[in-house]
Amino acid sequence: MITSTRRVSPDKSEVRIAFSLEDTSGVKDVEDLPKTFPDLEQRLQPVPPCGSLRESAEVYKEHCRMAREFHQVKRDIAVIEDRKRKLLAELVEDEKVALEIARLEEEFRRLTEENRTLMTVHNECAQQLERLCLTNQTRQDPS
Repeated sequence: MITSTRRVSPDKSEVRIAFSLEDTSGVKDVEDLPKTFPDLEQRLQPVPPCGSLRESAEVYKEHCRMAREFHQVKRDIAVIEDRKRKLLAELVEDEKVALEIARLEEEFRRLTEENRTLMTVHNECAQQLERLCLTNQTRQDPS
C-alpha cells in the first residue's frame, strides 16, 4: 500500500491518497467498457484508468456507469418528449372536436326551438282552418 500526504497550501488541510499496486483485479474488466460515449461532451468523457491502479479502475468504471446512465436518461427524456408532442397534438384535436360538438349542440337546440315554434304555428293554423271551414259550412247550409 502506498500512501501520499500533501498540503496544497498552508491554510488548507492535508490531502491523503492511498492505493495499492498489488490488487489489479478491478483493472482487467475495465477493458470491456466502451472507450467513448457519443452523448457526452469531450470534457466529460471518462478518462482511461491509470495503469494497474485498482482505485483508478474503480473510478473509471463508475464514470462509465454514470455515462451509460446519462445516455439512458437522455433516451428516456426523448421518448417522453415525443409522447408529450403526441399528447399535445391529440389535445388540440380533441379541443377542435369539442368546439364542433358545442356548435352542433347549439344548432340542435336552436333547430329544436324553431321546430316547436313551427309546430305551434301549424297547430294554430290548422285550428283556424277548421273554424273557418265550420263557419263556411254553416253559412252555406242554412237548413
